[in-house]
Amino acid sequence: MSEDIVVELKSKKYIVKKDRRYTETDEWAKLEGSMAIVGLTDYAQKELKDIVSIELPEVGRKVRKGEELGVVDSIKASSSYYSPLTGEVVEVNEKLTGNPELVNKDPYGEGWVFKIRVENPGEYNSLLTPEKYAEKVKTSHH
Repeated sequence: MSEDIVVELKSKKYIVKKDRRYTETDEWAKLEGSMAIVGLTDYAQKELKDIVSIELPEVGRKVRKGEELGVVDSIKASSSYYSPLTGEVVEVNEKLTGNPELVNKDPYGEGWVFKIRVENPGEYNSLLTPEKYAEKVKTSHH
């Protein structure tokens, strides 16, 4: 488990994986060649609590970094999520249509949301490092 950062706040633990980058809006992106896998962070899913549905972006859609892609509905709230990178959506996680709770169970694995063909790899480097994101989680918690 040495590759993960664990942020402990009160009684909750939030995992921040070191092999990816993060946004201020609690998405993660993991670069694999010219593609990136995108999902919601452990912090995001724990704040939302039980996720009941997630709107997936359309395959083929061109998106800009920071663009709103859809809404995640949970028993507690509805929350928009955003693309961490500019590019084209090449795949979406169809499993989430029937099993949105995968985002709660495995936000960094089975619960990924979409894959994007990255237009500008430099953008990836401008995302928050795991350390910076862990810091953000610590300070944004009320």
